[in-house]
Amino acid sequence: MILPTFKGSTLRGGFGYAFKRVVCAIKNKECPDCLLKEKCIYSYVFETPPPSDTKIMRKYIAAPHPFILEPPPEKRRGYKTGDEISFGLILIGKAIDYLPYFVYAFDELGRIGIGKGRAKYELKTVKCENNPVIPAKAGIQTIYESETKTLNPFVYSTLNLESDILLPQATCRGGNPESHDHETLTLHFLTPTRIHYDKHLTIDLEFHILIRNLLRRLSLLYYFHCEGDPSGWDFKGIIDKAKDIKVIKRDLKWYDWERYSARQDTRMKMGGFVGEITFEGDIEPFMHLIKAGEILHVGKGTSFGLGKYEIK
Repeated sequence: MILPTFKGSTLRGGFGYAFKRVVCAIKNKECPDCLLKEKCIYSYVFETPPPSDTKIMRKYIAAPHPFILEPPPEKRRGYKTGDEISFGLILIGKAIDYLPYFVYAFDELGRIGIGKGRAKYELKTVKCENNPVIPAKAGIQTIYESETKTLNPFVYSTLNLESDILLPQATCRGGNPESHDHETLTLHFLTPTRIHYDKHLTIDLEFHILIRNLLRRLSLLYYFHCEGDPSGWDFKGIIDKAKDIKVIKRDLKWYDWERYSARQDTRMKMGGFVGEITFEGDIEPFMHLIKAGEILHVGKGTSFGLGKYEIK
């Protein structure tokens, strides 16, 4: 099996093909023209059209996807018979109900084959890792094994964005900024990160730009996939407070990456920045938000595994 250095595109592209083959009822029709688009699992997962009665994003043709594929970090390209590859899958909100379809699609993709030469593989195990944001609920359960080809019952922890992650009223209003000790926060961006600010991709990341992107992404995921209402979030207050946080060290570099889109029959530039950046200021009020982004990624192309970072 020959795979590219960054395997996110291969995994997502192959998975999308297998997923449509497994669940699509009208295979010769494009999703926007399909009568079933608002009730179709494939359309929800891959096209993610905003509902016709949506209160936000009315001008957009698609909402953020409810899944993230995290390709293996290894850069090796060649695999031989008997080798194993592990990758991560994050499902958000209602998408957890469709886990059996994801498992079946990846199993089917193994029979179809991936990479150069369409090498075949067997889906060996699927394990569920409970939310690492809540250490007390952490744990790993094996929920699928190739020997039985059955999905075992499992328990997963839940995260409420308003109580566990985002506390805009309590953390970002009032108070004397001089009364807080200044802290430092270093983030390591592991996969290309595509962050837009002022209608352009940026590598000159500032803390408030990161927070703007996190707020937008989390609020949309909350609204479209978790049946939440982010209208009460204090976006302006949070962003204004984020402007007080300064960059004290920036070691980011651009990583050029292209993917081929079979659907559009074109190569698409998907580059972004990688590396480390260190911020200084009153960081603590933003840490739950930063930790949510550590799981849910930030920026564009997250379903390919882009925008993954870790707190150092």
